Amino acid sequence: MRLNEKIAIITGAGSGIGEATAVRFAEEGARLVLNDINAANLDAVVERIRTAGGQAVAAPADISVEEQAASIASAAMDAYGRIDILVNNAADFTQKPLETATLADWQRVYGVNVFGTAMVTKYAVPHMKARGGAIVIVASMSGIIAQPDFTSYSTSKAAGIMMTRSLALDLAPHKIRVNAVCPGCIVTPASHREVNRLGLNFDDWYDGNASRHMLRRLGEPVEAANAILFLASDEASFITAAELMVDGGYVHW
Repeated sequence: MRLNEKIAIITGAGSGIGEATAVRFAEEGARLVLNDINAANLDAVVERIRTAGGQAVAAPADISVEEQAASIASAAMDAYGRIDILVNNAADFTQKPLETATLADWQRVYGVNVFGTAMVTKYAVPHMKARGGAIVIVASMSGIIAQPDFTSYSTSKAAGIMMTRSLALDLAPHKIRVNAVCPGCIVTPASHREVNRLGLNFDDWYDGNASRHMLRRLGEPVEAANAILFLASDEASFITAAELMVDGGYVHW
């Protein structure tokens, strides 16, 4: 197993890419500490993993609140006594034009995508330094390319990419690798919520977005999860400060 007996924290594990990552990590032998702001969703994922024979504990928290972000590392240490892997996946998907986005909108998206990611990492890293390990930040192709009306979200994801590079430099002496996965358009519950919010037909939305990808389709959560698994595993032992595109060719087309 690629993560046998590794202790892994995954934030935003209640649905979508986070849930798929939790399932894949469990299949590869990891023991998990799963976080999400939605406790009901999180409990369902934990139960799914336990039913399949895996090990997982829930650490519900709003990572935009520092004390709650800190509690996730504490939960890992209480449950397993160490931390080997951290996957910073939790995200806020606030997407509004500059003209209508309020300061509260900006604070919400940065509170999770930037400050929350930083705080979860801050409190996990001291427990990783003695043994080394791997951190994966789930950024986005939106942090690399510009898209209409994505200003707050895109700049937060660009910050995640620079955080990846900076942390990789700072943590390399401690044998902690830090990499980013940059998904393209992945079909998740958040996608369906956004389609509904915009009042769009899902099939029309799908076809319109699929046409912008070289592969002419959208991604599935497990496809992003597999990339996260690779970067978290020892197979990526000489990879750090990298951004792995999982975008069906969108950015380079």
